[in-house]
Amino acid sequence: MPLRLYNTLSRSQELFSPIQGENGPVTFYSCGPTVYDYAHIGNFRSFLNADILRKTLELIGYEVEHVMNITDVGHMTEDDTADGGGEDKMELASKRLLEDKKSGRIPEGSEIDPADPRAIAEYYAEAFLEDGRTLGLQVAVEAERFPERLPRPTAYIRGMIELIERLIDSDHAYVAGDGVVYFDVSSFPEYGALSGNTVDGLRSGEGGRVLESNQANKRSPADFMLWKPDPKHLMRWDSPWGEGYPGWHLECSVMAEELLGRDGEIDIHSGGEDNIFPHHECEIAQSRCATGSSAFARYWFHTRHLVVEGEKMSKSKGNFFTVRDILAKGVTPGALRLELVRTHYRQNANFTMQGLKDCARMVDRWCRLRDQLASGSVSESGMKAPLAAALERFKECLCDDLNLARAIGVLNEASALARVNEEGGVCDPELAASELEALTRMDHVLGVLDRNEQVVSGDGDDLSDRVEVLIDARAKAKVEKDWGAADAIRDELAALGIAIKDGPEGTTWSRNVE
Repeated sequence: MPLRLYNTLSRSQELFSPIQGENGPVTFYSCGPTVYDYAHIGNFRSFLNADILRKTLELIGYEVEHVMNITDVGHMTEDDTADGGGEDKMELASKRLLEDKKSGRIPEGSEIDPADPRAIAEYYAEAFLEDGRTLGLQVAVEAERFPERLPRPTAYIRGMIELIERLIDSDHAYVAGDGVVYFDVSSFPEYGALSGNTVDGLRSGEGGRVLESNQANKRSPADFMLWKPDPKHLMRWDSPWGEGYPGWHLECSVMAEELLGRDGEIDIHSGGEDNIFPHHECEIAQSRCATGSSAFARYWFHTRHLVVEGEKMSKSKGNFFTVRDILAKGVTPGALRLELVRTHYRQNANFTMQGLKDCARMVDRWCRLRDQLASGSVSESGMKAPLAAALERFKECLCDDLNLARAIGVLNEASALARVNEEGGVCDPELAASELEALTRMDHVLGVLDRNEQVVSGDGDDLSDRVEVLIDARAKAKVEKDWGAADAIRDELAALGIAIKDGPEGTTWSRNVE
């Protein structure tokens, strides 16, 4: 089934055609997290949309080689400038954690060493992988099997130096008077094609800020940094231009070429829309000039921003959430994953608590249907095989530029038509097996059916123990007909944000999503 995908570079939908043809693997590179802190739900919206694209490709028959970098050096705080101004985010994290340790927010003996940026990166990289596995991010799920597909830039410094040398030798880069190595944007006439920025506009400061402090040493304000000598920088390496550190944009060019490149070209490159300029624009320039290829990536896939309850995420507003923050509210990973991806990737998504509840109900329905089909409890009445019939329409929706909202609608319609035998008897086990296979194939993309249990970790374990003690005490009070005590315990649980439900098999509980 042909896939039509919006290409940021051409600003239009295009028929997907991989470099190696229908039988060759699709080469797919995604910009991943910078591991100086926990990734937030906006970051994960971009990562999960890339995952949806990968799994759509697999659903329609492609093999996919998917690489996602884990940035552990060089990403600066002012990353909307081509040079990358401000501080290295890993150095910023070290300062933040040192302050936390002094104030007692990090106890002595903590597993994070605030003075060691590599230890900080490793800690947050593992946290990202754990969150990714929890949400079904396939590159994270496969991390042990394919560790090379989650590369760290610090392992590719030699490759970055070699790429800079190639650019200098071919007159696409130069060493400025202050010793900084810059890419010469004037040597690449197509610079700006991805973002729509022009070199003239960048010279005047339009379309992306430039760093005034560096202008005296550059040939053009639009030129961007490749290497900066800085013997005092926290993370630094030897190079032909002095001890220092690489520009942020280098890492993806080097790792994509080494791990995926076919004559300097890959099929798909993804990231958030904030990566378009300067990061991806600079990647294209340095990669094409270094390899001589007519393209770096054939298709550019960008996810738009996430807002929370209609407002930009902000710690000061109290609406800045990590994956762990949301799961601690009693949300299942399946509901969170669905809420993050169900809005089309080229639209801004409004993340809401009501949306999480709606997604939780949908996932619950699909899971009940899955379990009933697994038991063979399917009725012969109604439409013979609604899920199997829906599978092709589900694919068609995804092949229309990943229209996941329509695909979810198709699944919901088919689920409503599925006639499950309420008596629990086996009416047509072959039909049940066929329907289950169709549902499972659709869930290969959605990735929610096996993620419908609450995840509790860290401090949540203590709360779980307390809740269980209170539930046991309430059960005892009810046996003793001490209704006042039972009601008081229910009120105490409610104050903790816990909802309880009494049933024939006992009392179950969940965290309220409010």
